[in-house]
Amino acid sequence: MSLIRLVVCVSGVYAMFLLWAIAQERLSVPFRATIPPHSSDKFHFPIFMGTCQSILSSLSALVYLLVRRPPTSAISLSQLLGLEPPSHGKANGTAGPSSNGDSKMNGAAPTPHSAPSRPLLTSLLHLSLLSTFAAPFGFASLSHISYPFLVLAKSCKLVPVMLMNVLVYRRRFARYKYFVVALVTSGIALFMHFGDKSKSHGKSKSADADAGKKPLLGLVYLLINLILDGLTNSTQDHIFSQHRHLTGQQMMFWMNAFGTLISTLLAVLPLPYIPVIHPSHGSHGEFQEAVAFLRTHEGAAKALLGFAMTGAVGQLFIFETLAHFGSLTLVTITLTRKLFTMLLSVVVYNHTLTPGQWLGAAVVFAGICLEAYVKRREVHAKRIIQEKEKADIKQL
Repeated sequence: MSLIRLVVCVSGVYAMFLLWAIAQERLSVPFRATIPPHSSDKFHFPIFMGTCQSILSSLSALVYLLVRRPPTSAISLSQLLGLEPPSHGKANGTAGPSSNGDSKMNGAAPTPHSAPSRPLLTSLLHLSLLSTFAAPFGFASLSHISYPFLVLAKSCKLVPVMLMNVLVYRRRFARYKYFVVALVTSGIALFMHFGDKSKSHGKSKSADADAGKKPLLGLVYLLINLILDGLTNSTQDHIFSQHRHLTGQQMMFWMNAFGTLISTLLAVLPLPYIPVIHPSHGSHGEFQEAVAFLRTHEGAAKALLGFAMTGAVGQLFIFETLAHFGSLTLVTITLTRKLFTMLLSVVVYNHTLTPGQWLGAAVVFAGICLEAYVKRREVHAKRIIQEKEKADIKQL
C-alpha cells in the first residue's frame, strides 16, 4: 500500500506541475485577439491569476479534509479546519509538515490546550499576504527573462536564505553548505553569461526585441519573488511551531481562502496603477479587464483554467507526500520535477540553450543534489540513533 501511495504521489506531482509549468509559460506569451484588428496581446493580470488558483486550491483542500475525515469520530467544523485541535489525535489522521517537511515533533501528540483561533487566523492572514504578493513578481519576471532561467533560479532558494542568515543573524553553517552555495551561484552566473547568445523564442525574436525586454528588471522581480517565498516558508514554520495541531491541508485551505479574499479585493477595486501588484491601466478593476481579455483572446481562458486546476490538485499531492513520506522524498521529487520542467519548456516552446547554459544548469542541479544527499545522510543517521535509544529503553 505504501509503494502504491508513493507511486501515486510521484505521478501526481510530476503530472500536475509539469502541466502547470506549461500553462504558466503559455500565459506569459501573447494571445491573438478574436476581434479586429486581431492584435496579439499579453495576459497581464497576475492578481486575477492568483484569484483563480486560490479559489480552486481552497475548494480542493476542503474536499480533501471532508473526504479524509475519520468516519468514526465526530469533529466540529472548527476542528476540521484546524482552528482548534481535535479531541483525539489529528483531524484527518495525518501529521502536518514542519519546517523541513517532516512530521511535526516527530509524530508527537498535540498540545493539550489549544491556542486561541484569532492569533492563528491572524498568522494565516499574514501568510496569505506574503504568498499573494509573491506570485505576481514571479510571473512578471517572465516578461524579461526566459522560463528555463526562472525554473533554475527558483531551484536555488538556499542561496538568499544562507546569505540573509550570515549577514543579518551571524549564523554559521557546515562547510559543505558554502560549497553548495558556490556551485549554485557559479551555475547561475554561467547560465546568465551564455544567455546572451540564446534565443528565448526562435520564431519571435524580433517581436521579443520590440517588446523591450529588460533582463535586469526581470532579475529584480525574481529576487523579490524569492525573498517573499523565503518569508512565506519561515512564516509557515512559525505557524506550525506555535499551532502543532494544524495539518498541511488545513493550512492549505486557510492560506488559499484568505488569498482568494485578498486577491479578489485587489482585482475588483478600481485601484491606481501599481507596477506588478496592480498593472491595470483602465478605469475598471483588474477583474473586469481580465474577464474581457479572456472573452476576446483565443486560448487564454483554456490556459488560465489549466493553470489554476493543475496548481490546485498539485498542492494536494505535495501535502500528501509530506504527510506520508517526509521532506527528503519530496525534495527528490521536486528537484527532478524542476529539471524535467526546464527540459519540457525547452522542447514545447522551442527555447534554444547554448552549451554554456546547459553546463550552468548542470552545475546548479549538482549543487542542489549534493545538498539533498547530505541531508538524507544526516536524517538517516539520526533515525539510527533514535532506534538504538528506543531499543535501550525497551531493555531497561
